[in-house]
Amino acid sequence: MLYICIPAYNEAPTVGLLLWRLRSVMQDFAREYEILVYNDGSTDATAETLKSYTEVLPLTVLGESRHVGYARALDQLFRAVSKRTRYPRRDAAITMQADFTDRPEDLPELIKRFEGGADVVVGERQLSSSWPGPARLLRRVAPFITRAFVQLPAPELKDPFGTLRVYRISVLRDLLKDAGDQPVVRSDGWFANAELLIRVSRYARRTESISFTPRYELRPRATRIRPWRHALAMYRSARELRARPSAT
Repeated sequence: MLYICIPAYNEAPTVGLLLWRLRSVMQDFAREYEILVYNDGSTDATAETLKSYTEVLPLTVLGESRHVGYARALDQLFRAVSKRTRYPRRDAAITMQADFTDRPEDLPELIKRFEGGADVVVGERQLSSSWPGPARLLRRVAPFITRAFVQLPAPELKDPFGTLRVYRISVLRDLLKDAGDQPVVRSDGWFANAELLIRVSRYARRTESISFTPRYELRPRATRIRPWRHALAMYRSARELRARPSAT
């Protein structure tokens, strides 16, 4: 089983189209799949949009009325798939964004790497002219902000900050077991993905990466990135992560 995990906050204009494109892409796979969307306290029409798709797709909507943030949404999605899976060594959790910058058409190559034996497959975002200026700036400075505090599981990784990934569920189960009642990551925003990668690498035997180009031009809303504010938050999160004994 492939569990596609999507945190969503005020993504009504894109989440429906994303789900429909996922259906088209996943029809070509022999493996079963289920989509889990965590509606993170959206105040727009995200809930209504998702409800209409539960009747035609293998879709489960999680979440509550209050906004808990990206990291907590990921934590709840991972706990849900860990309980649902029957074959944790064979099943995978796929994470992607709801704003359509992560394309369903990029999933086949990630899944191919997973089925080839990788426990974690990381989608590394390539910079292009389609990136909004604030996101492009943060992407360029992020490695310089964090490299003094964190060590990536694979030195060749250049972008540990993206969402598009595949995780073997047995690896996530090991992570959740050690985390207990605590969230699997404490950072938020882009650095939550870097922290998650560092933590999960302790249980993964093999991590691979592929390059893809996010499609920011397909997203109707403006970017939520505020480069200097988010850069400062990233610096603080990286410094705090190094100070935690459980992070190494």
